[in-house]
Formats: sequence, structure tokens, C-alpha cells
Amino acid sequence: MTNGAQIELWPAERIAAQAAVQEAPNGIRYAAFGETRLAEADLERLVGAVPAALVPALRNRAYYFVPLAIADTGETQIAPAYTVDLGDRAICHRNATFGATEAVFISTRLVEDRFGLAFEFFINVAHNFVAAAGVPESFSTLAWSQAEAQVRGETSLDAWESRRHAIEPHGAAHAVDERARMAFFESAFSDALAIYMLSLAVDFDFHDLREREYPLLAAPSLAERLRHVAGLFPANPGYEFQVLYRRKG
Repeated sequence: MTNGAQIELWPAERIAAQAAVQEAPNGIRYAAFGETRLAEADLERLVGAVPAALVPALRNRAYYFVPLAIADTGETQIAPAYTVDLGDRAICHRNATFGATEAVFISTRLVEDRFGLAFEFFINVAHNFVAAAGVPESFSTLAWSQAEAQVRGETSLDAWESRRHAIEPHGAAHAVDERARMAFFESAFSDALAIYMLSLAVDFDFHDLREREYPLLAAPSLAERLRHVAGLFPANPGYEFQVLYRRKG
């Protein structure tokens, strides 16, 4: 097994200078570098799932799929191969800026399955989109109506906590914390957008989204959000959005 000390860490700038950035048919810019263990066809399918309607807000972004983005250094550094020691020092992604380009380096070797890697990529895309374009008002209206109806659960810990803090009960009335409400809209929309893209690229079960720290949003309410997002950002040719409440067979 390769020892971590034998693997030279590369500065992100060096990766950006040497990795060949491609532009997918939907307009997303991306590159793969090092021992990612990602088949080219799988990567193309993953990147191609991002709806083209999102891409104008991501024009200054480039996504680099690398083995490991190292967490414990001041500058963004990349390991071109995997070792256990380097894996312990890595993080799911790191960001860097090169001129007008905002680069996102995504670790491919920290997850064991396609689901985990896909979700990491899509949640980055979703957060990048929200940072550039904000949250559609129609989605905020939908999400808030669900919160006011006290629909069970949420789509992430951030969405759960911000929603909880947004509405503080005072007898029969409710005082709304506007800052928390805006944070809830951003988290809930980023989550829904990422889950929608995930559904285009990977076949997964509702329960695969469940985490321990908070109750998952009720399935019908999540489906309502996803259908809304699908209406705003239709799937690209070759991809299909479906919500199936019960698998056949």
C-alpha cells in the first residue's frame, strides 16, 4: 500500500493549470484529475444531470473531481491518489478562486458509492446556484406554507434548525424570525434542488435520504417540493424525473 508520505500534495492552482476542463452539453465546466476511480461515462452522466436552465448562474464555476481534497492545510491542496492517512485528513470538498473562476474540488474517494458522490456534487451545484441567483419566490411560498402547516420533518439539519428558529410560538400567535426564515428558504431550496438532480442521475429510495439528527420531511411534502423544482428546471434530454411511491415487483 502506498504510504501517505510518499504522495506529493498538489496546490489547487497546479491542478487547475494541468487538468483539462471540459464543457458538458448542458454547459457545466468540469475536469477529473488523479486516481478518482470514476469511469468517464459515469462522470459524464453525473455532470449531464444538471438542468441546463441552472447553468447561466454557474458560468464562473468549474468542478474538479479529484481523489482527495485535503482539509488541514491553509491553502487548498489535493492528493492525486488515496491512502488511509490522507483520507483521514481529507474533506468532502474545498473551494478556490483563480481569477474569475470559482473552482470546486470534490473528493471522490471519501464515499463508497455513486449515491454519496452524486449527492456531494449536486449539493455543491445547488448551493452555488442559490449564491448566484437566490431562491425562487414560488418555492419559498410553497416551503413556508408547509412549515406553517407543521408538516413533519425537513430535508437537512440546516433546514430543520432554521425552520424551527423561524417560528417561535407565543400563545396563539407566532413571531417570525425573518433572518431564520430566509436561511430556511435557502437551505430547503438547496436541498430540494440537489435531491431533484440526484433523482435524475441515480435510482434511490426515499429512506436513503434519512439521517439521525432530524426527522426527514414527509414523503408527500418532499414530492411536492421536487415536482415544483422540476417545473422550474426541466430535466435535460436523456434524463427523466419520476416520483414512485411504491416499487414494482
